[in-house]
Amino acid sequence: MGRVRVAVVGAGVVGLSTALCIAECIPKCSVTVLADTFSPDTVSDGAAGFVYVNKFPDTPVDRQRRWLKDTFDHLFSISNSSEAPDAGVYLISGWQVFREPPSEKRPYWADVVLGFRFMSDAELEKFPQHKFGQAFTTLKCECPIYLPWLEKRFKNADGQVQPGRVTDFGQLCVNYDIIVNCSGLGSLSLAGDTDLHPVRGQILKVQAPWLKHFIRDGDGLTYIFPGISSVTLGGTRQKDDWRLTADPKDCSDMFERCCALEPSLKKSQVLTEWVGLRPSRGGLRLEKEMFQHGSRQVPIIHNYGHGGGGISLHWGTALEATQLVKECIGNRYLASNL
Repeated sequence: MGRVRVAVVGAGVVGLSTALCIAECIPKCSVTVLADTFSPDTVSDGAAGFVYVNKFPDTPVDRQRRWLKDTFDHLFSISNSSEAPDAGVYLISGWQVFREPPSEKRPYWADVVLGFRFMSDAELEKFPQHKFGQAFTTLKCECPIYLPWLEKRFKNADGQVQPGRVTDFGQLCVNYDIIVNCSGLGSLSLAGDTDLHPVRGQILKVQAPWLKHFIRDGDGLTYIFPGISSVTLGGTRQKDDWRLTADPKDCSDMFERCCALEPSLKKSQVLTEWVGLRPSRGGLRLEKEMFQHGSRQVPIIHNYGHGGGGISLHWGTALEATQLVKECIGNRYLASNL
């Protein structure tokens, strides 16, 4: 059997990590990433890069936990290496606070992050409007640094990059044996997925170098994530909202909410505003299907619908997608098509 030609559609954090996983784990593959946008213009580039994820209601928790742990272990290994500065990956500690104690005080990810514990009464004095909190150390990934690092590593593994818009899977079937779909919101039209929808996220980047700890409100709407050169303030979760321009009212509202959690932010300087659309659905789609193109069947591995959890789950889902590619290579139908 000759080299298996794999097309990965999408160059965000999910697409690049999946392509890299396949290229490094399956040497018999020739992997090409096809996308109309690359870093620094992807949705992933604007993400806060904070490793934390909300539950998907339609996905077994054990599966979600595996994706998260695989990603955490991968990023933790990078943070402990000499590659950490080049990859933009580092540890960050802080608090998640709640106005009322949540029904699940110890979440499923508590033993994935480092040093998880309940906040002391003394710590909660910093947040007088909140009655319960969790303290832990997690990871942060600066995507404008991390994505180029992933792409460089992918190219070093003989991966190819091809700019261009993919509008139909059929256009890939002549030149590729397996298609891996990491197109995010593009799957609304490309895969005809009517369960997929945008969730609009708006953030601010401010200059506040004195802040070293993250703060996240348990409602998920308000957060403060210190980074290498700026602090990310958020945010919004506006379902089915396609607006890509910053809304001044949203900016004002989120700034006020963040200042209520961390009053020193009133002295910060706003650097940039950013808007991105999270590719969301009830459950992340990670599965194989067969695509009929003329007399030929071509396997498609779908890996999209991460919502706001792309950074937190990217390596775990990339590993699972790579396993599905391995299974495709081992199946008779693929061997007969080559």
